[in-house]
Amino acid sequence: MAKQKRNTHSPEFKAKVALEAVRGVQTVNEIAQQYGVHPVQVSQWKKALLEDSASVFDKKRGPKPKAEFETDEKLYGEIGRLKMELD
Repeated sequence: MAKQKRNTHSPEFKAKVALEAVRGVQTVNEIAQQYGVHPVQVSQWKKALLEDSASVFDKKRGPKPKAEFETDEKLYGEIGRLKMELD
């Protein structure tokens, strides 16, 4: 018997299937049959979507802070000051 190749699904496809499952219009079995995936896989994608959905809203708006540049500048300044003290 030949081995069956595993299917790899895109993140967009997974999100689409998971959203269908979250809506609850159809059962998990109906959704799985419609999209050609296993019902357990649909449930796992649904669970992952519900758990990670808060991360979508974690990002703050606006420009990112320039902390890296300021930190480097402070460190180089400190190095220079310490070198002067040693001399």
